[in-house]
Amino acid sequence: MTLVDTEHKDGAIWLYLNRPARHNALTQPLLDELFAEIRLAEAKKPAALVLSARGRSFSTGGDINGFLDHAGSQDQLVSYADKLVGSLHDIILSLIAFSSPVLAAVGGPVTGGSTGLVLAADMVALSKTAFIQPYYSEVGFAPDGGWTALMPEKIGTAKALEIQYLNTRISAEEAQRFGLATNVCAPSDVEPKIAEWVTGISRRFPQTHVATRQNVWDEPRRQLVKERLDREKARFLVLIARPETLAGMQEFTKQSA
Repeated sequence: MTLVDTEHKDGAIWLYLNRPARHNALTQPLLDELFAEIRLAEAKKPAALVLSARGRSFSTGGDINGFLDHAGSQDQLVSYADKLVGSLHDIILSLIAFSSPVLAAVGGPVTGGSTGLVLAADMVALSKTAFIQPYYSEVGFAPDGGWTALMPEKIGTAKALEIQYLNTRISAEEAQRFGLATNVCAPSDVEPKIAEWVTGISRRFPQTHVATRQNVWDEPRRQLVKERLDREKARFLVLIARPETLAGMQEFTKQSA
C-alpha cells in the first residue's frame, strides 16, 4: 500500500495522504513519498496540484508513537525529529515554490505540523466537520510546520499567539473568517468544490497563474519562510530533548488511547 495515492483528474494532480487508520499522522516514509510525488507533479506542469487525504482526518501531524519509538536515547530521538521536521519543512517549501496553483481538499481535522500543508495552499475547501488545532502546548513541543513561520502572516500575530497559548480549536467557520479556508462546505461537497475551482483555473491562461505565483512567492519571501522554518526546527529539537517533553508525549498517548 502506498502512503500517498496519486490521481489525475481534469488536468489536475491529486495527492492523497493514505494512512487513514492512523489519521494520516506524519511519518518519515509518508513524508518521503509526498515529497517525491510533489517533485514528479511539478515536472508534469498540471493545471493545479491538489492535496487531500483518505479517511476521516486530513492529518493529525507528527505521529507521536513514531517519536516514542525512537526515544531509546536522547540522540536517537533528536536525530529522528531532525529528519522528520526537516522533511515536513522541505515539503512546505516545495509547495510554495510550486509553479501551478496549489489547492487543499480538507475533509477532516488538521492538527500539529500537518497544518503547514494547508498554510502552503492557495485555496482551501474545508469540510464543516473539520477543525485546525496546534496541540503543541499539550505535549511540550515547539511549534513546527509553519505555525509561527506562516500562521501570523495569515491571521495576525495576536491571534496566532492566542491559539498557541490556549491550544484553541479553530472551527471550519472560524478558519474561513480568519482567511485559512476559501470555502466551507458539507463533507460530500469538498472534492466537487475543488473540481469546480480546477475547471475555472483550467479555463484561464496557465502562464498568468505561474507568473502570479512567482510574484507572490518570490525568492526573498521564500527565503524568509525558510529561515523561519529553520528556527522552528531548531527550537523543536531543543524542546524534544527535554525529559518533560518525553513525559508529555507518553501522557498524551495514554489520553488518546
